[in-house]
Amino acid sequence: MHLETLKVFCDVVRTRSFSRGAAANHISQSAASQAVQQLEQHLGVRLIDRTRRPFVLTPEGADFHEGVRQVVELYDEVEARVRALREEVAGTVRVVTIYSVGLYAMRRCMQEFMARHPKARVRLEYLRAGRVYEAVREGEADLGVVAYPSPPRGLAVIPLGSENMVVICPPGHRLARIPKVTVGQLAGESFVAFDRDTAVRRELDRFLRQHHVSVQVVMEFDNIETIKQAVEIGAGISIVPEPTVVREAARGELAAVPLAVHPLRRPIGLVHRQRKVFTPAAARFVALLRRLNGDPRGVQAC
Repeated sequence: MHLETLKVFCDVVRTRSFSRGAAANHISQSAASQAVQQLEQHLGVRLIDRTRRPFVLTPEGADFHEGVRQVVELYDEVEARVRALREEVAGTVRVVTIYSVGLYAMRRCMQEFMARHPKARVRLEYLRAGRVYEAVREGEADLGVVAYPSPPRGLAVIPLGSENMVVICPPGHRLARIPKVTVGQLAGESFVAFDRDTAVRRELDRFLRQHHVSVQVVMEFDNIETIKQAVEIGAGISIVPEPTVVREAARGELAAVPLAVHPLRRPIGLVHRQRKVFTPAAARFVALLRRLNGDPRGVQAC
């Protein structure tokens, strides 16, 4: 059985879609379906239950996928070591990231990386933090970008620095007219918050409790884009990473005011599987991310 067929099967399972699995291998959906059928005929068992939507793996399929995934990953690592001998930077780097980091920091990194290494490409997917950890742990992605990194067992973190947090409000709000906001000036304000199950919400709640300040949470969202829109229409104020509101502040759509005396920062980290051997492309991508975040160790490698 050809390795390409096994990879198609793994990508179909990873993406939970024949069409997306086919696209990952630059083949037609029909060809991907035929590849899986060839595997099933070769093994004499049904690997995927197509009667359910979305499809699910049969017990035999789940067992087969776990073993085959390890085979494909091992081959990729061996190939990476061989390529590294001649320093060829090629192939795909699979990256998953939370929305707030991906929308701002990743775009520049991807553009510069592919300009430097035309034979390599980056496949980027936006997920919630919990799914980022899961995708990296299960081998669906090579790298994951998260805020307030706290990886589960089996994953490691490469620090990528931190982002300053700022108070955002409509331009006509009273806080927009002062150069810096004290924590006490937030007391009693209508507040557009992150969802309770996010790390940034837990950190903001802890920060306010430490300074004995209470706000009136009027809305809760799981992404920064919606929070900014709610603040723009006057629903309340919020606290978000400064890089995420640069454009709105420049256009006068929002005011971004730094916190006085008690600065608040959001750490960013790159998670990967422990003992994972990076391909040359992944290693260069990591180095570039570190350089763009001010880490001198990434300067020479990228």
